[in-house]
Amino acid sequence: MSDLPTLTEATLWAILNEELDDDTVNHLVWHHLGYRYDAATEQWDASRVIDPLKEKFPEPPNFIESRPATVQLTRSIPKPNKQLLKTYLGFKGYSIDQLVPRLTRRATMTSWLLSHMQIQGLLKDNPT
Repeated sequence: MSDLPTLTEATLWAILNEELDDDTVNHLVWHHLGYRYDAATEQWDASRVIDPLKEKFPEPPNFIESRPATVQLTRSIPKPNKQLLKTYLGFKGYSIDQLVPRLTRRATMTSWLLSHMQIQGLLKDNPT
């Protein structure tokens, strides 16, 4: 998927607010994790993906549907970055009636992307 949205705060909010479809969100996370599809061989290259994700998922998992994959994604977020959804984006979480696996997994994916942005120096200094 070559038409991925730019990794910005607006994109993160679009994920949380379900303005981006699940397939696009998965592809965005896969891309930033390092998964690359080789059209010539018709195979995924996971050589740039962090361990243990690379070991457990040599092909990119559907994070929306896979609890084990989402657990691994959560574990890969450095401890200082685990609260960035709240402290940086000001995300208050979902209401009780919204606490379904699909939305909570989208929040986890957003949290990972936000942590990735922090590590890459892509966040502005002043959180919301």
